Amino acid sequence: MIPPEADGDGSPRGGEVGADSPAHGPEAFTALLEDSAEDLYEHAPCGYLSTLLDGEIARINGTLLGWLGLAREDVVGRMRFSDLLTVGGRLYHETHFAPLLLMQGEISGIALELRRSDGGRLPVLVTSKVKTGTDGRQQLIRTTVFDARERRAYENELLRARLEAEKAATTAERERETAERERLRLREVLATLQRSLLPPSLPPVPNLEAAAYYHTASPDHVGGDFYDLFPLGEERWGFFLGDVCGKGPEAAAVTSLIRYTLRAAVLHEPDAVGALRSLNGVLREHGAAGDPRHCTVIAGSLSPVRTGESADGGHGAPGGYEIRLAGGGHPPALLLRSDGRVEYLPTPGGVLVGILPDPRFVGTGIVLRPGDTLLLYTDGLTEARVGPGSARYGEQALLSFAENLAPVGAERLVGTVSDLLEGFGPGPDDDTAILALGVPPHRAHTPGRRI
Repeated sequence: MIPPEADGDGSPRGGEVGADSPAHGPEAFTALLEDSAEDLYEHAPCGYLSTLLDGEIARINGTLLGWLGLAREDVVGRMRFSDLLTVGGRLYHETHFAPLLLMQGEISGIALELRRSDGGRLPVLVTSKVKTGTDGRQQLIRTTVFDARERRAYENELLRARLEAEKAATTAERERETAERERLRLREVLATLQRSLLPPSLPPVPNLEAAAYYHTASPDHVGGDFYDLFPLGEERWGFFLGDVCGKGPEAAAVTSLIRYTLRAAVLHEPDAVGALRSLNGVLREHGAAGDPRHCTVIAGSLSPVRTGESADGGHGAPGGYEIRLAGGGHPPALLLRSDGRVEYLPTPGGVLVGILPDPRFVGTGIVLRPGDTLLLYTDGLTEARVGPGSARYGEQALLSFAENLAPVGAERLVGTVSDLLEGFGPGPDDDTAILALGVPPHRAHTPGRRI
C-alpha cells in the first residue's frame, strides 16, 4: 500500500498535533485523529511493501523492516520479494503464487515463512494485489504481510489440549465427559487437516488406470504419509509416495512442505534423483531452523511408449509407459506383470531424505506395458502386526499375496489391499498410503480415483 503523495511544501498530507495545537476542546480531539498518512503507512500493525512486476522491492514500511531486522537501503532496489522467503517459500512463490497473482490480479491469505536477518523464520500470511493503470495495464504489486506467529502457537495449543484431555479421562465422570467432548472436537480438526494433505482425487491419465487409498491407524493423530499424481506437460506425468517421520501438526506441516517441494522439483529437475536431492536440501534447511525431520519417499515420472506410427504419419497410440523413478529409504515398489510374474523393484543406495548433507540416490526404470501394474506403499502395510505373537506382516507375505492376484488392474489391486488392511483390525499401528499405476490390457481412457 503506497500512501498519498506529500503536499507541495514537502510535508505529508494530514496535519500532525504540534506544540501549538489547542490543548483543550474539540479542536484538540480532532488534531489527535489527523495522523500523517506516511506515519500510518510506516508504523502500521502489519507489513506493507510495493514491488515491480518482476518482484523488485520499490517500497517497504518500517514495521516489516523491523520484523526482518533489515535496513531500508539494503532492501529497496536491491532485493526481490522472493529473496525474503525461505527456500521452500521461493519454490512455491515461483511455481504457484506469482503465476496465480498475475493471472487473477489478487491472491490472499497465503501462508509463507520469511527469513529474518538473524537466521530465524517468521511465519506470515500474505495478501497481494496487482495495481493497474487507467488503460488496464499492470503497473506494480502491493502486498500486505500479517504476523502469523500466534497461529503457530495455536497449533501447539491444540496438541497440548489433546494430551490434557487424555489424562482427564481417568478422573471423575464429569471430567471424562469434558475430555470426550474435547477429543471429538479435535478429531474433526485433525481429520480436516489430514484431508488437506492428500489430493481429493487422481487426475485422468490417457491409457493408464490409477488408484489410491489412505488407511488411518488412529483418528487421534495426523499421519505423515502422502502421495500424488500430477501432469508435467508434453504427455508426461509425475508421481510420488512417501512417509514423514513422526506424527501430529508438526509432521503435517512438513508433509505439506514436501508435497509442494516435490511437485516443483519433479517438474523442473531432469530426473527423479535430482528431485530427491532438491527435497533433501529443503528438509535440511527446515531442520536447521529447529524442527529436524526426515522422510522416506519414492518419486518418478511417466512417459508414454508408442506402439508404432499411425496412418497419418503421427506417433501412434500409447502402448504403455516408461517409468523413471528413485527412492530415498523407502520400501521397494512391487511390479505385477501381465503374465503373472511379481517382483520387487529395488532402488539401491537410497537413504532417508533429509538426514545427510550429500546423500546418494540411484535411479532405476521400467516399461509398464498393457496388463502390468506398479504398486507403491508405505511401511504401515508391511509392518502391521498380525497373527500370534504380533509378528510383522512383512514383504514376503505381501509378495505372496500379490502373486495370487496377478495379473490385476490398479483399481482392483488397491481395493484388495485395502480390504487386507481392514482385515488386520488393530494390527496396523502406523498410517498406510497406497498408490497403484497400471496399463489396461486394452487401450482406454480411465479416470483415476481415490478409494
